[in-house]
Amino acid sequence: MLRAAMEADLVGILAIYNHAVLNSTAIWNDTPTDLANRAAWLRDRQAKGYPVIVAEEGGEVLGYASFGDFRPFDGFRISVEHSVYVAETARGRGLGRALVEALFEPARTLGKKVMIGGITGGNEASLALHARLGFQETGRMPGIGTKFGRRLDLVFLQKDL
Repeated sequence: MLRAAMEADLVGILAIYNHAVLNSTAIWNDTPTDLANRAAWLRDRQAKGYPVIVAEEGGEVLGYASFGDFRPFDGFRISVEHSVYVAETARGRGLGRALVEALFEPARTLGKKVMIGGITGGNEASLALHARLGFQETGRMPGIGTKFGRRLDLVFLQKDL
């Protein structure tokens, strides 16, 4: 079931987020965060009218997605950058696709025209998912970040809404 995130979902969201921090290059942070950080993030998204959607089954958060401002300048007001994360144990069930698709209508309702994804080069599963959803690669920034002792590429994809 997909639904709007609630405060009670933050423990599950935090677990998925921190697992990605510690075990993947999906999030370019080295240090896990805490519940207060995720609560502030949720409140900020809600205050801006931006969705945070969870995939939930039997009370367990299996994944989540959201979007926020792409850049904090007026000229970018028609664009948002999204993020989507699925628990390792729930992958391969179509939740990532469902979560990203669930962001399209709220973005349109807010007058957004473009959705952007920033994906680590080499994350073939995420790149393929976005291609299936109609995102097109529009930029590649080689070696601009590091994690786990190696340089990372950032791939930008976008979809006209």
